[in-house]
Amino acid sequence: MSVRNRSTPGTLPPFPRQLVSMIVSHLKSQGLFDQFRRDCLADVDTKPAYQNLRQRVDNFVSNHLATHTWSPHLNKNQLRNNIRQQVLKSGMLESGIDRIISQVVDPKINHTFRPQVEKAVHEFLATLNHKEEAGPSTTPRWQSDSGHFDSSVFI
Repeated sequence: MSVRNRSTPGTLPPFPRQLVSMIVSHLKSQGLFDQFRRDCLADVDTKPAYQNLRQRVDNFVSNHLATHTWSPHLNKNQLRNNIRQQVLKSGMLESGIDRIISQVVDPKINHTFRPQVEKAVHEFLATLNHKEEAGPSTTPRWQSDSGHFDSSVFI
């Protein structure tokens, strides 16, 4: 699975864009995304997928440099850009990153990230419901008939 294809925006039920934007802003203001990023980055270098990718890139660069003879007139920036382009063309980064995500992020989604996001969204929607109590009483689509947050609408 490609990194670029991991999110599929069309799979969620239609929510008002403003509500989604407000929820995302709330999650950002709570520092939830930063916390997730820190948690994942703390684990990355211990995972076999990262170590494998690093070794593959190191070997690729070493082999590429072995074909060049150093001289004082060597354009290092051009050589560096050439290596970068070759690494990108090889596809090793994309497949390696997918494996890193599988080893670092995927295990945390259901047991760590989802409960924290659901709790923060529930708290945010509860504050919205309290603000709306002065207005007409309707059950929002993210709320079940019992009045509780229904996370299934986000699946």
